[in-house]
Amino acid sequence: MALISTWRCSGRLLTRRFSGAARRGVRPGGEELSRLRLDDLPTTPRSEGRLELLFGLSPCLLALQAARRRVARLLLQAGRSGLQGERAELLRVAEARDIPVLRPRRKQLDALCRYQVHQGVCMEASPLQPLPWTESREARPGDDPQQLWLVLEGLQDPRNLGAVLRSAHFLGVDKVITSRRNSCPLTPVVSKASAGAMEVMDVFSTDDLAGFIQATARQGWLVVGTVGCPGPETSPSSEIPVTSCLEFPWDRPTLLVLGNEGSGLSREVQASCQLLLTILPGRQLPPGFESLNVSVAAGILLHSICSQRKGFPAERKRGQLLQDPQELSAMSKGPRVAQHPGLSSGSEKERQDGG
Repeated sequence: MALISTWRCSGRLLTRRFSGAARRGVRPGGEELSRLRLDDLPTTPRSEGRLELLFGLSPCLLALQAARRRVARLLLQAGRSGLQGERAELLRVAEARDIPVLRPRRKQLDALCRYQVHQGVCMEASPLQPLPWTESREARPGDDPQQLWLVLEGLQDPRNLGAVLRSAHFLGVDKVITSRRNSCPLTPVVSKASAGAMEVMDVFSTDDLAGFIQATARQGWLVVGTVGCPGPETSPSSEIPVTSCLEFPWDRPTLLVLGNEGSGLSREVQASCQLLLTILPGRQLPPGFESLNVSVAAGILLHSICSQRKGFPAERKRGQLLQDPQELSAMSKGPRVAQHPGLSSGSEKERQDGG
């Protein structure tokens, strides 16, 4: 006989059944995970279509605020002594949109998320899809010479993609374009790795990345590819100049192109580049160690370029800014460096510890 207990949700008592495996302390997975979802939480009507489970405090809060997803229900971990801060904001936004709110226990959320770090917050919502890039979209650079689009070819690791999106959003990249072929989709893991940046950014995709790059170059954009530090893997017959990212002058609208985690840029895409940037190492490196993780490289490259943007703290003033928190706070409210509340890195560990 299954055990039955009751728990309170929004002032109502709900019934929950425990399966036999759950009573025996078996770590749920496979059929048990499906059974646990059916037994412990009310099912979502099929008419609402395909849903996915978004997890993490920042991704869920930013998804609710951006209102791009159709949300079926919000799951907040039970047992907390009151909801404060961003969790209280989650509840407020959900209630304002008439989204059902359930209060399952920690073990239930662990099972639903396959033991990802959910920080006590999950949300059943419709998936996000990249926006299709078409030839009709405006690609002319306009009058602003300091525009930066990030182009991603074949990134497959969801945590890499999420970390790249987080850096791109933080540093002020104007657009992100991905290759639809051999690329990671915009999954909940990507959203969590991006600290929710994926929920508020416009991410485009195209079937013909080389064609997109060539067409954009004809519109007046500078196409800048990326390679590991020069070595045997760099083709000696290549006529594309390679320069350090620290020596790159950002004086015209630019496409920065990053390649696959293992193989880098494809030959076709690299041949479409007008310049190749590299990150020079700080010491002599052994063979096979000439490159960085793509998300780490993206952060370094984007910072080296975006630090040239007008309004970015000048090098001579940064020491003063660190000594004057009020001035730094005032600058962070500017249009170029404004940071979404959910993307603050300072409280990330606190959120994880509290989850």
